[in-house]
Amino acid sequence: VQLVESGGGLVQPGGSLRLSCAASGFTFSSYYMSWVRQAPGKGLEWVSDINSGGGSTYYADSVKCRFTISRDNAKNTLYLQMNSLKPEDTALYYCWGRATGYDYWGQGTQVTVSS
Repeated sequence: VQLVESGGGLVQPGGSLRLSCAASGFTFSSYYMSWVRQAPGKGLEWVSDINSGGGSTYYADSVKCRFTISRDNAKNTLYLQMNSLKPEDTALYYCWGRATGYDYWGQGTQVTVSS
């Protein structure tokens, strides 16, 4: 089982990034997926959820209207489109998949927002 995030990097305030999370080794389309982040020196912060079919999405107030979560079950991939990035969005971003009795995490991808 693997969740592999990619797409992080250094971006200026106001810029955009698109994170991807490639899943393998489990039935991705059956899993509820999330993005969670951890800023330097802080705890985990939930960012966004998407249900297994992709029809329902949820966002933390801090990212609402700026971030968009999506998934492509045919490609076993989760996405996070991040626009209007702010310095406070700097964090290690993890994808997290769960279903009854199962819980998987990726290794994270670093996002740094700085001028």
